[in-house]
Amino acid sequence: MILYEYPFNERIRTWLRLERLFARFAHLRQRSDAIDNHFALVTLFEILDVVSRPDLKSEIMRDLDRQKQRLSSYQGNPAIAEAPLLQTINDVQNCFSRLEQMEGKIGHTLTENDWLTAIRSRISIPGGTCEFDLPAYHAWQHAPEQVRQDDLQRWMAPLQPLEDSLNLLLMLVRGTGQPKKMTAQAGNFQQNLPQNRTFQLLRLHMEQETALIPEISANRLIVTIRMMQQDALGHLVPAQENTDFQLTLCT
Repeated sequence: MILYEYPFNERIRTWLRLERLFARFAHLRQRSDAIDNHFALVTLFEILDVVSRPDLKSEIMRDLDRQKQRLSSYQGNPAIAEAPLLQTINDVQNCFSRLEQMEGKIGHTLTENDWLTAIRSRISIPGGTCEFDLPAYHAWQHAPEQVRQDDLQRWMAPLQPLEDSLNLLLMLVRGTGQPKKMTAQAGNFQQNLPQNRTFQLLRLHMEQETALIPEISANRLIVTIRMMQQDALGHLVPAQENTDFQLTLCT
């Protein structure tokens, strides 16, 4: 199964981008080749670009607080297991407290690191990190594997509360939806959304064997999905066959 996710608003779009970047960094950091660690740094700088928004921390803290209030309202409900509920509430509170304790702008210790700043200023230039431009970086790439991995972990540490908070929030959002089996008739699907609910995330599971690509469009009123396929030249063209998939709408 292939999973496609589509955000209904810019806030969730930012969260998904950061989730993808954090996961990529974690994967590359653990690898031993210097070239993998180079692209781990590229990813770290991409994360810093995304978190540069001054309101990001307060926005995430507001969402954590809303989730805590929502979860707390379920206490005493006999249909909900009390122990996992209390654990999740505690996790939300822990993430909130760790973000609250972060001083200054997110990632400011990294942006104030002269060595990293020199690399960041040249890493977007084609071939800009060659040894004649950044000899110190060239030497670091020849350092022992453990040294490079430890450095990468140390640089990521100030962003760990943010990563943990986003992972928890996205888990809670994804948990609000129930997957339903749907069919795109002749490659097209459309569904009106109830006006008494606000959706945040659409999740679509498809069998990989179909070799089709869903083009998704969604807003607060309607969801539209069009199945596409690649022709011999690689162009996307509409598919005509009926296609089954799973659709999950998360609030």
